[in-house]
Order: sequence, then structure tokens, then C-alpha cells
Amino acid sequence: MKRRTFLEVSLAGAAGVLTDGLPKIIAAASTSKGEETFLLGGDVLVNRLGFGAMRLTGEGIWGWPPDRENAKKVLRRAVELGVNFIDTADAYGPETNELLIAEALYPYPKGLVIATKGGNTRPGPGQWVPDGRPEYLAQCVDKSLKRLKLERIDLYQLHRIDSKVPVEESLGALKNAQDAGKIWHVGLSEVTVAEIEQAKKVMPIVSIQNQYNITDRKSEAALNYCEKEKMGFIPWAPIGGSRNPSLHTTGNALEAEAKRHNVSVVQLALAWLLQKSPVILPIPGTSSLAHLDENMAAEKLLLSPDEWKKIEDLARKS
Repeated sequence: MKRRTFLEVSLAGAAGVLTDGLPKIIAAASTSKGEETFLLGGDVLVNRLGFGAMRLTGEGIWGWPPDRENAKKVLRRAVELGVNFIDTADAYGPETNELLIAEALYPYPKGLVIATKGGNTRPGPGQWVPDGRPEYLAQCVDKSLKRLKLERIDLYQLHRIDSKVPVEESLGALKNAQDAGKIWHVGLSEVTVAEIEQAKKVMPIVSIQNQYNITDRKSEAALNYCEKEKMGFIPWAPIGGSRNPSLHTTGNALEAEAKRHNVSVVQLALAWLLQKSPVILPIPGTSSLAHLDENMAAEKLLLSPDEWKKIEDLARKS
């Protein structure tokens, strides 16, 4: 069942408790706020509202999640709700996140895209150290393929550019993996426009994953570049996360507007992202089934141009 159809028939039961039925949901299938899908790299079709799996780990993004069975239920529920784009990385756990996805979802349903990343090592909980050595990245690709039980990774992202290694060398390893058929498309994470252009001299880059949300827009230039070049822009922490918790605190500037729409601030922020640009592919993550349903319901929230502008102005003042 397609996501739109599923959400329309199940939303009242799945998320209505959280949102009083989301009165701004567009019930008629003929009404649309824009494209619900995106062609990643021109040939990989993904639904624009995906799922970020990082939170399905232990504290400090370290080890297995406290409730492993619940984590698998969250992944399966995400797919039931129409998610066909799941973002992970070998550094999440490390390794456990990729293993969990395979445990929960393999054999994978047709059309499911699992995007992973390599090039960030984990000395301990909460610690991240880039490693862009070509020989290391070559191993990362092979190990991710094995953990995920994939023959090919549709989107492999360089998790961080390593300042100690020329990016041309790091990407050279990914180009070799691409030439060998191990990966299909390549993306970058946490980069500037200048770094994107430098990377594109080595190989095609189809997506950028930078931190971005309604209250944190430091990556606006990168988003504008992606829009111009028709590249996917995958905002991590699309609803704030632990580094930017303002969307989850009471008394924030958007709270009154969310109440007026009878939705949560998180839903308002996700709807704003989806209407901000057709190349934005939000990947909200959660370990809660209830929050997952709430996040996915945000796709049906339609903001008029005036409402969108009002929310934009409120967020800029916050």
C-alpha cells in the first residue's frame, strides 16, 4: 500500500490520539502540497519523508538499543507507513545499527533504499573521529555490504571529510567501489558548497546530508546549491535533536502556531521542511512507535503560503 493511501486510512487511529486527528490533513488524494517522491541521482525513487535509524542504538549512539525487539518493531512500522528510505551508518553503534536493520527487515521489500555512511570512527560513546584513508573506506564498504546483507548499496555517503586526507583520495576509494558495482550513488555529509564542488571534480555526487531544521539554517547555502543542481538534501536533526532541542521545549516561538493548527511543534517543523524545497528529504528518527506515527502524519499537514511564511518568520525570531 502506498504511503498516502495508508496514512489516509489509518491516521485517525495511529496518530489521532497525539494530534486530535490533525484537522489540517488533506483527506482528498487529489490535493497535494508538492512532490512526495524524489529521484535520487535521477534513477532511485524515494519517498521524501524517510527514517533516520541512528537513535536505535544505546546511549551515546553506542551499542545495541535498550529494547532490541521494540527497535525492530519501529523499523518495520516505518516501512508499513510508507518509508522506503532509511538512513544509517557504520558508526552508529558502531555496526549494531546496520545489523539491526538487516535483522528487522531482511529480506528487504522491493524498492527499499538503505543509505549508509563510512569514514567516521568511534573510539567510545559520544566520540567521533574521521578517517578518510582510502584503504579504510574500502573496508568500510565491504563490511557494510556484509552487515546489511546487500549486494549493492544504493547510496553510500562519506560521513565526514578527513582533514588529514585529501578528499580526492577518500573519494577515489568510493569511486573504485562504485566501478566494482558495490555502490550505486555517492553522497557527502557536513560539507560546504566549496567542498561539494571539489568533490564533484572526482565523481558525481547525488546528495548532501547536513544538519538543518527550521531553527538551524547554517547550511542554507548548501541547500540552495542542491536545489540548483537537483541534488538530494538530507537534513539530519530535522526536528532539532539533542544538539538543538529548542523544538522540543515548551514556550518556544512555534508552540502557539502549532496549537492553532492542532498539531505538535515537531509536526509543524517537518511540514515546513517538506514545503521548503522539493529536494529536501527529511529523516526524522525515533525509538518510539508513537512518535514515529506522529512524525509520519506530518506529511499530510498542508500549510498555505501565508501560514508557511508566518511560521518562517516566527522561527527566525526564535
